[in-house]
Amino acid sequence: MAIRQRKWVSNGKAKSAWVVDYFDGKGTRRLKTFKTKRAADDWRSETRIDLKHGTHVADRDSITVAEAGKLWLATCEAGDMERGTLQTYRQHLNLHIAPLIGSKKLNELTVPALVTFQQDLRAKGRSSALTKKIITYLGGLLADAQERGLTPRNPVRERKKARRKQKDRHVKRLEVGVDIPAPAEIRAILQAASGYRRAFFMVAALAGLRASELRGLRWSDVSFAASTITVRQRADKWGNIGDPKSEAGQRTIPVSPMVMAALKEWRLACPRRATGKLDAAGEPVKELHLVFPTGKGRVELLPNIRRRHWHPLQITAGVAVPLEENGKPVLDKDRKPVMAPKYTGLHALRHFFCSWCAARPQDGGLGLPLKTVQARMGHSTLAMTADRYGHLFPSQDDAEVLAAGEAALMRA
Repeated sequence: MAIRQRKWVSNGKAKSAWVVDYFDGKGTRRLKTFKTKRAADDWRSETRIDLKHGTHVADRDSITVAEAGKLWLATCEAGDMERGTLQTYRQHLNLHIAPLIGSKKLNELTVPALVTFQQDLRAKGRSSALTKKIITYLGGLLADAQERGLTPRNPVRERKKARRKQKDRHVKRLEVGVDIPAPAEIRAILQAASGYRRAFFMVAALAGLRASELRGLRWSDVSFAASTITVRQRADKWGNIGDPKSEAGQRTIPVSPMVMAALKEWRLACPRRATGKLDAAGEPVKELHLVFPTGKGRVELLPNIRRRHWHPLQITAGVAVPLEENGKPVLDKDRKPVMAPKYTGLHALRHFFCSWCAARPQDGGLGLPLKTVQARMGHSTLAMTADRYGHLFPSQDDAEVLAAGEAALMRA
């Protein structure tokens, strides 16, 4: 790989550039031009390594981010990815990634270019949380292109690796009363609930099922004799039934007598689904199937559960905050603050379940070990539970434990 200076005259002015002259992995001669010799030297050093590893892609052979995005979606579709996940990927590609950097070649994407893209997203009104998701999906797109041999590197992963230690120091911990409902708030919510609401939110808070698992739960998965709930399936955002989120998602969860009592009471009023058969009197035969269905026995949609049950129940229970617009409280016709639910998503109840499992019995919890909590939450790895909820588990070196250990040591 040779570096030479090229000089020429344009409009009476002398100009120069530095050219790297080399052969790519296919034996094709390539030229790469730079403004400075230092930039040419740096690029040559990196490219030598890529050529040695067989990962170099010449600029002319590189495709655009938008084209790579189509190939990425094709890979996802071929992998039987869920419909909801595919829709999310397609939305992020078409609404955020392609409009801003879709015309860029993959070889132009570097860590500095990634930082610029992130800044552009924030400047155009994307929130911090949405920007983080977009960058994550861009990383998946580049990983697919890298496996296809279309790009030598993935700047998203390079940046993540470089900043891993810094990121670990700034991970936001879930807080009780902010992200996780406090025990007093859960008591107020359950006491204000009855019928469907009491059964649904009691299972959510005291068994830790995901919203999709609750919507796909069948009566055949509830054992009143053993006081357990077994997760065998879940419903996607459109109401289609499928397997649990992961292999660990299929699990059996012991539940308390209070949960069983609420389910028994709800079972008497639970809507039944039509079987398509008629009885002797010519009436449609119906059967119990889903535990928390619509009025016709079908899968309930998550937005309906949030809007019709979760949010109104919190306001009724007093677990609410003043609604604000543009930093100012919204007032009703009587000039009183309009209240909004404190916790918008149902996942807050799953957070509570984990905190309840981790808390000591003397503090009103179950005092379960981390491995047991992982199994009941249905997490695929122990690290996932520890990273997300490890800080909720009580310390084993409190004053009482230290005093007992000290006494035992001195007696010996």
